[in-house]
Amino acid sequence: MNPRLQKRGMALTSCELMPELLNLVDFSTKLNHPEHAEPAMTNKRLAHPAVAGLLAAILLTAGCAGVDLQSQIANTPAQALTLASQERDQDTAQRYLLRTASRFQQQGDHQGARKLLQSGQLTQALPELVNQKRLLAMNGAVALKDRAWAQQIAANISTNRFMEVTPELINRAGSLQAQTLALAGNPLEAVKTLIALAQADSSANAQLLHDRIWTLLKTVGNTQLNSADSREIGYEAQGWLELATQMGSPGAGFDEQGQTVRRWQSNWPGHPAAQLLPAELKLIASLAASRPEQIVLALPLDGPLTAAGRAIRDGFLAAYFSDMSVDRKATRIRIVNSKRRPFRELYQELTKQPVDLLVGPLDKGALAELGKLPSLPLRTLALNYLPPSVSAPAGLYQFGLSAEDEARQIADRLGAEGLKRVLVIIPSGEWGDRVEIALIEQMAEHGGRIIGTQRFFREDNLRAVTADLLGINASRDRAIDVERTIGLNIEFEARRRQDAQAIVMVAEPDTARQLNPLFAFYFAGDLPVYAPSIVYAGITAPGRDRDLNGVIFTDIPWVLDEKNPLRDEASSQLPGATRGQLGRLFAMGADAWHLSKRLPLLRQVPGATMDGQTGILTMTPSGSIRRYQRWARFSSGNVELLPAIPASLPEADINASQPQTKSAIAGGAF
Repeated sequence: MNPRLQKRGMALTSCELMPELLNLVDFSTKLNHPEHAEPAMTNKRLAHPAVAGLLAAILLTAGCAGVDLQSQIANTPAQALTLASQERDQDTAQRYLLRTASRFQQQGDHQGARKLLQSGQLTQALPELVNQKRLLAMNGAVALKDRAWAQQIAANISTNRFMEVTPELINRAGSLQAQTLALAGNPLEAVKTLIALAQADSSANAQLLHDRIWTLLKTVGNTQLNSADSREIGYEAQGWLELATQMGSPGAGFDEQGQTVRRWQSNWPGHPAAQLLPAELKLIASLAASRPEQIVLALPLDGPLTAAGRAIRDGFLAAYFSDMSVDRKATRIRIVNSKRRPFRELYQELTKQPVDLLVGPLDKGALAELGKLPSLPLRTLALNYLPPSVSAPAGLYQFGLSAEDEARQIADRLGAEGLKRVLVIIPSGEWGDRVEIALIEQMAEHGGRIIGTQRFFREDNLRAVTADLLGINASRDRAIDVERTIGLNIEFEARRRQDAQAIVMVAEPDTARQLNPLFAFYFAGDLPVYAPSIVYAGITAPGRDRDLNGVIFTDIPWVLDEKNPLRDEASSQLPGATRGQLGRLFAMGADAWHLSKRLPLLRQVPGATMDGQTGILTMTPSGSIRRYQRWARFSSGNVELLPAIPASLPEADINASQPQTKSAIAGGAF
């Protein structure tokens, strides 16, 4: 046998021989060089590369014991799966796929890694590889915010499952398990995981773990907390649940919440959280002494924004007088008509007075004037938002009923329900532009996109607008073209476009009541329809709202919650001022009061929230308040509440003692 086809004195197997035969093609190009001269017969045989290819094919069809996966680097999931399928040894093939998936994750290609981890070749991972696969899968689900995948993983996770890995991976495994459970909609199981992680890993950052546990517990309703508290037997878990239940009392002020924390610490002196409180609770206990006492409420009380200004004023004062934690002797609220003079002039005057906080302006033009200042010496809670292109000066907080917030929440729900291709019908104008941009950007976060948009004015023919949105007119045009081409009349039935999975309808009630039946008329009755709060008048009208049946929309708790003590009391004192759009502004004013005391909390504690009348409120790093509203659906003309989308974990990593990596297991773990 030719020495080149020998291996340590033994004949090569068919698979080892195949690369040698393929190399003959390159080798034949060297035959004319003196160094590579061989007998004439050999030269003649090697001078035909096709023969080498034929021999290689014969060897392949004869069967191959495997491929050298250690030397193979796949650049795509398809390549990796093909190479692994050629390996007869299941252990070797699965280890190769897991190693490749880990490399893809380190490179940021989580979609590619997901294809490998969800492939048939890894459906039944070998027992010794199950933990490695689960870690990579959890890392991928969290990175992609893939709720469905997270739910599949969570179905097979027990609280202590993360401890089955090697000691150096326990922290990372526990963190990923908690994130996966939270993404899957199981915050209580995520809490149990973090409690177990704190017990198992003494090197973990206890403060960060306690902060994360508290953030998760705040997403659990009181009914679920009470039910879990009655079942839980672990000391630490019981303590956490009792703390969350007591702090969840509605309407509690800072003084009451501070007392609740101190009382809980006295009752649970040996609890880890009693010795090291979550940062948010620690700050709550200290904020009572630093709340603003001299407040100026600057609103337009004449002009085109008069009704809005008065509604916000009434809501602010109603919340103030219903807040039993207020020291009314020390707190003073002064109301100023912001339309009497240029707002910048008013602001400069207030900076010279003993004022702790300015609430206002409401007008975008006045806010734009403040936005031009490098910093605001007087802390200001504006009741509107600067354009995204304008950076907020230091000292400025922004809060309002932002349509962009609602657009982002619609995109989040579409993503959670796996709806990636959406049609949008939206009013023309600058307001519609902002809503559409927010929707596009947030849908992209979930891998979704808008495949068709129709803008409209109130006076437009809505039948034509709807037909254009659904591609009906394009379908008819194609039929007409066919008739012209063949010269014959043909039977034709219009069809809507088939690539859409949902419709987002941004329209006021009267317009929406016309559009929703038109969707069904034009063959799109099977598509789910989503809408912002503008679709609901805020007043129950079953007779009129039957035309909105099936529409899913988001709105504020003030409008959707059946029981609301502040709303009920205000309705008795101010009939008509608490419903519809003015009612939403009344609720905004009430939240402005409660925000006035909590701005430092939301600023200093990442992930801190406030359960308000306009939604769950959080703050961005730039000082803008974001709202997360309720969900509802029209059914038989009435409004029925829907479950909330399980909240994703904040961007901060739970892993308290190790740096964040792009892969669940750094290179070489396999």
